[in-house]
Amino acid sequence: MRVSLPARLVEQAREFAEGRRTPAEPRNAATVILMRPGADERAGPELYLLRRQASMAFAGGMCVFPGGGVDPRDFDSAVAWSGPTTTAWADQLQTSEAMARALVCAAVRETFEESGVLLAGLSATDVVADTTGADWEADRQALEAKDLSFTAFLDRRGLVLRADLLGAWSAWCTPEFEPRRFRTWFFVAALPPGQRTRDVSSESSSVFWMSALGACDAVDAHELGMMPPTYLTCLEVGQYADPDAVLAAATGRDLTMFTPAVEGDGEGAAMSVPERTVPLLVARGG
Repeated sequence: MRVSLPARLVEQAREFAEGRRTPAEPRNAATVILMRPGADERAGPELYLLRRQASMAFAGGMCVFPGGGVDPRDFDSAVAWSGPTTTAWADQLQTSEAMARALVCAAVRETFEESGVLLAGLSATDVVADTTGADWEADRQALEAKDLSFTAFLDRRGLVLRADLLGAWSAWCTPEFEPRRFRTWFFVAALPPGQRTRDVSSESSSVFWMSALGACDAVDAHELGMMPPTYLTCLEVGQYADPDAVLAAATGRDLTMFTPAVEGDGEGAAMSVPERTVPLLVARGG
């Protein structure tokens, strides 16, 4: 997907590159590519997507994965935790241990807030089987409203965060010329057995499951809107047959933060993409 940029945006990007304008400080965020097996392995696993409300200031009307900004309480070191240590996560995410813990907590918390799916269990080998009851919904709403911390939520239910159910996939930073910027770490996770997604996010107008490459086809046909990081993530994940293969591929991936920049000038100007995605785009004619 090569997106030509209007002259106004190209000039604006040049002003930032030349130091004539100061870029906004990015917020830290986490997002989760929630997966389940698809009907056709050639199209990759099915992914859970939310279409953001058109009125949203950032990415309005775009299809995104569950996720959001890191909350100060996500840094709580007392959170009940099972799986790879924060040291191991920090090494892969290329962050401090405190930030790694906060990103993993934000990823699990936001997934629950925006889909009703909870990557937690009573022990290191257990995962919650059903979160559709009224009591779960009350807790989800309290988390979303920030009336309840994630640590307190887990403690009250005797649960531990299952960090081992996540894989780290990529890291993207919003271009310098955008007024709202995020440093976003992308995680992958399989839908736990027995759990169901629910249309609960107040920030979305609709939610749906679609195969990874099917989503790319819909964007190419102008049936769906996606920001480049979401599209390219769908394209990459679509190269694998099922969630297990994606999670296996997440092991040891390079999580160097990528910030798109304007390449070229005039009508040929476009945003740069990670080198690893170029062959995939070429194969699609992008």
